[in-house]
Amino acid sequence: MIIFKKIRYKNFLSSGNSFTEITLDKHKSTLVVGHNGAGKSTMLDALSFALFGKPHRKIMKSQLVNSINQKQTLVEVEFTIGKAYFKIIRGIKPNVFEIWKGDVMINQSSHANEYQKILEQNILKLNHKSFHQVVVLGSSSFIPFMQLNAGHRRDVIEDLLDINIFSKMNSILKEKNSILKDNLTSVNNNTEIIKSKIEQQSKYIRDIAALTEENKKKYEKQIKRAKERIEKLQEENNELSKELENNTAMEELQKLQRKKNDVITEIAQTKQDMKTIAKRGMFLEKNDICPTCSQTIDNKDKLIFDTKNEAYQVQTTLKLTEDYQLQVDRKISAVEKIIADIAEKTNSLNANNREIQSLNQSNNELTTYLEGEVSADLTEARSDLEKLNSNKEDLFEEKLKVNEQLGYNSVIAEMLRDTGIKTKIIKQYLPAINKLVNQYLQVLDFFVHFNLDENFNETIRSRHRDDFTYDSFSEGEKQRIDLSLLFTWRQIAKMKNSVSTNLLVLDETFDSSLDHDGIENLLKILYTLDAGSNTFIISHKGDILDGKFESKIEFYKDRNFSKMKI
Repeated sequence: MIIFKKIRYKNFLSSGNSFTEITLDKHKSTLVVGHNGAGKSTMLDALSFALFGKPHRKIMKSQLVNSINQKQTLVEVEFTIGKAYFKIIRGIKPNVFEIWKGDVMINQSSHANEYQKILEQNILKLNHKSFHQVVVLGSSSFIPFMQLNAGHRRDVIEDLLDINIFSKMNSILKEKNSILKDNLTSVNNNTEIIKSKIEQQSKYIRDIAALTEENKKKYEKQIKRAKERIEKLQEENNELSKELENNTAMEELQKLQRKKNDVITEIAQTKQDMKTIAKRGMFLEKNDICPTCSQTIDNKDKLIFDTKNEAYQVQTTLKLTEDYQLQVDRKISAVEKIIADIAEKTNSLNANNREIQSLNQSNNELTTYLEGEVSADLTEARSDLEKLNSNKEDLFEEKLKVNEQLGYNSVIAEMLRDTGIKTKIIKQYLPAINKLVNQYLQVLDFFVHFNLDENFNETIRSRHRDDFTYDSFSEGEKQRIDLSLLFTWRQIAKMKNSVSTNLLVLDETFDSSLDHDGIENLLKILYTLDAGSNTFIISHKGDILDGKFESKIEFYKDRNFSKMKI
């Protein structure tokens, strides 16, 4: 049983930055009054928001934040289940969602939706719809049981009877069946692949076994031709090796290169000498007096003649040296051609060696193949075929097991369907449900016979056996049916100890379509609730209801903020 202890909220709707705190388990009955917009129903919206992340009324999440302060909206609710203490904290701007068990916060590693599932499925054991069917009867944004579709009606009753475990089991079973079907598909695909491999392997064995003597002779001829080619290449290599061994072209090239360098140096020096002589000749022709000693140059004509003669000799020497360089260059070219020929022969030698190596390897492989690898291949191939056949048998066994499990699961699935175990359990409780509903209807002075069947369709008959539908009644009569169902659900929940709780909130129920007798009859029911119930009656009729309950809370507006006084 869930015992709600306390709820506190701030910056929630019209409440300000100071916490509004309400003790939920102190009084058996509490009247909540106030003018329109004072904040009477805010506690109900806050409770629904804390537990399920959405308010009781149709209000957008962004509208829950106080429009003046615009931040730090926070709601906290405390409750116990057995000996365990829980506290839920939920906020907006910033977003907060915490579940505390005792002094320890439950791990928040999961997504917010998964975190909410932990709260609803593992702790509260009820969802938003079931909560409002058992805890709340209100005139605003409330969908009575009779206005729910068949699926939602079933959800509520399954929660009350604590049989939604069968739905969860069915979901788990569907997931397992999905995995099994995927496995079956995989087994079938693998079986087809194995069959194809077996066929290919069998053909391979037949091909190996069909190797004839003629094929062996063909391979022997290949080996013979390869050996003859090897002998020819080796002869060529011997000749090439001799030629390369006696060749001194590289040494000759190096000598010629040294000579060329000497000649180039000599030519450069000769050209420098010519420049010096030419400079001297120009000086003698232009000058009669020595610029250094200021004396007249003697024998000027002889000096000019000697200079010209010296220049002729140097020029002659330069021509001879350049001619010699040309000869050296021609020799170098000739030697380089020889070296290129040597490189080509070396490449041929290397190519021959590679071909010899390749032919030897090919011969070795063919020889090995002829000497026993064919037989070895055949033995290995037959062994592989045996393994493939064994794998095929394993897949067949696996397929049988999967099909057997699927058949077994189909029987279980049939039991877990809505028409299976759940319907049988519901049928057992339907007489008690219908009996309680009719008892409460009589207390409320509504004398009709109400009956729900296993499909959650209602039949309503008058004393004269006339059939009616829920929608055919007046709003006051509908509310009597809604109240009767609400108290019935609470009784059933208490019997099953499923979604039983101390809290009951009647939101403007007394302000709606109930007449004076209806109000008095409803009060009778409330007075008969057990001592463990804590009922909050939200109403505008404080003048009529004042003094009929143990305690009273009044909400009022102070400078646009909702305030509470007890």
